[in-house]
Amino acid sequence: MKYPQLKSLAQEKWLIHKNNKNTRILVGAATCGVAVGAREVIATFKDELEKSNIEAEVLQVGCLGLCYAEPLVVISKGDNPSIVYKNISEEDVPRLVRQYLQEDDLCFDLVLGTLEGGVATPPYIPELERFDLEKRIILRYAGYIEPESIYSYIALGGYEGLSKAFNMRQEEVIREIKNSHLRGLGGAGFPTGVKMEASLKAPGKNRNVICNADEGDPGAFMDRVVLESCPHQVIEGMVISAYALRASKGYIYIRLEYPLAIHRFKVAIEQARNNVLLGKDILESGFDFDIEIIPGGGAFVCGESSALISSIEGKRPMPRVKPPRSAEFGLFGEPTLINNVKTFSCIPSIISNGAEWFSSMGTQNSKGTAVFSLAGKVANPGLVEVEMGTTLREVVYYLGGGVREGKRLKGVQIGGPSGGCIPSEYIDTPVDFDSLQVFGSMLGSGGLIVMDEETCMVDVAKYFLKFLKNESCGKCSFCRVGLSQMYYILEGISKGEATLDDLNVLNILADDIKDGSLCGLGKTAPNPVLTTLKYFRSEYEAHILEQRCPALVCRDLIFYYIIPEKCYRGCEHCVLKCPTKSIFTNDRGIKEINQTKCSKCGNCLEVCPEVYKAVKIFPKSELNKKLS
Repeated sequence: MKYPQLKSLAQEKWLIHKNNKNTRILVGAATCGVAVGAREVIATFKDELEKSNIEAEVLQVGCLGLCYAEPLVVISKGDNPSIVYKNISEEDVPRLVRQYLQEDDLCFDLVLGTLEGGVATPPYIPELERFDLEKRIILRYAGYIEPESIYSYIALGGYEGLSKAFNMRQEEVIREIKNSHLRGLGGAGFPTGVKMEASLKAPGKNRNVICNADEGDPGAFMDRVVLESCPHQVIEGMVISAYALRASKGYIYIRLEYPLAIHRFKVAIEQARNNVLLGKDILESGFDFDIEIIPGGGAFVCGESSALISSIEGKRPMPRVKPPRSAEFGLFGEPTLINNVKTFSCIPSIISNGAEWFSSMGTQNSKGTAVFSLAGKVANPGLVEVEMGTTLREVVYYLGGGVREGKRLKGVQIGGPSGGCIPSEYIDTPVDFDSLQVFGSMLGSGGLIVMDEETCMVDVAKYFLKFLKNESCGKCSFCRVGLSQMYYILEGISKGEATLDDLNVLNILADDIKDGSLCGLGKTAPNPVLTTLKYFRSEYEAHILEQRCPALVCRDLIFYYIIPEKCYRGCEHCVLKCPTKSIFTNDRGIKEINQTKCSKCGNCLEVCPEVYKAVKIFPKSELNKKLS
């Protein structure tokens, strides 16, 4: 079947027409939505519509990026703009069906905004302006189409890039990618077209294409959302790349902790095969290509290309010495193209719209867009896609809603666990491959963690270093031993048991690890420590010289105390939630904490009623004064 017939069939099956007035109910059912009840919301909508005898389509879509508002429901009714409803529960569904679908009452208290234009009659509903601030290429279908329906993707233009590529010579496809100046979005930022060309020119009869979906960064979920929301976009990018390289076999390496992503990609592969978009003679072009899913065990080192290849080959995942690079000598010794999920997702749009279109976006050396997962102390956690060159301020404040609870921004950690911490005074730094390196950080794969005034930077460095030392494959002594030694020093600092000389040792170890490690994990692992030392040295000195944690986070340097005059005598919240039974009632009927038994878990602080706020954290230096 040729592409025009396939697209016509898809539009007919998915009923996508500009003048379609059918009521559509889109429910976000990626992992973020499913975790808080999206499937139950879908089932309830279907039941209520049947009871009310209302004709409407209920579609299970992916993530729109507004993870903080899940379960998210978008309702398109007649000529009204598409209205986005936030945090919808099963109990809200009958009301929406009755009041909005039957009585035209918008249920304003449940509304987050609209997707196109506002509602100009009272009560006014604003358009979600954040989508005007974004530039969506990778996420352009996320939250709008059914991830388990190939027809929803094709009806909106999916696989058009592949059809166009089949009318080009392989060298023309690669030239288009080179001219677009697309760089790898998995962390390294290597020019994608150059890598493709190297793989094509490498000697060898067979070539392979691998998609790296082993997203191991703490706080990162960009690849997962793309796979759960639009798996066919990744498949299309892989097929186009395979055609350019004359490769016949592809692999996608997805971490096993992403069961929904694996399921939806399996469904997508089967649908692509059934519609002659994978397998033999794709779109009657004479080109053969298929994809195999490889579930990964969750090792962070598999983000490195040669370690990933070793894992696919059934070996222990450990990086190897380069050159030769994977493009020339990769899987089973054959030329292999490895790209990240987001990189492959850009390729269909580049072929469809042209290299000039893509290269018109971004900065001089960083073209296109970047996808970020906003996590940490940000008000509106979720996913955003912005043009390269957008500032961190715009990402955090305009798209992320600023810092949670209106607290002061201390900094952002960007680039994954091997990225750096950038202080708030540099919040106007542009987001691109080059600008972030000036501050000892990197764009990485797109994780962005927001930190507020209550964040301890020593604790942040210790957290990321613990993760990295545990994930070290152990091949390099500098990485295996050096990271452990750095972590032990940070532990001593967090306990107030270090000296200023230890800070010099951290710097020496960091330089040695960067110079002596074989792969990118080791070479960038010291970044969290180096950047926090550089920009937040006063916090390190407070821990060492004063045995004080300014943010009141490090457990060995704080204590929990119940303020007598604020404690309500009849309240038992803290007693019931204390795991060590260290809270008791004293002779005056006031709750008190046995400091020798207290594990400093913080449960008492969390459960103390807001009206009392009797539990407080104090520096360890004030312990004797409080107890006296």
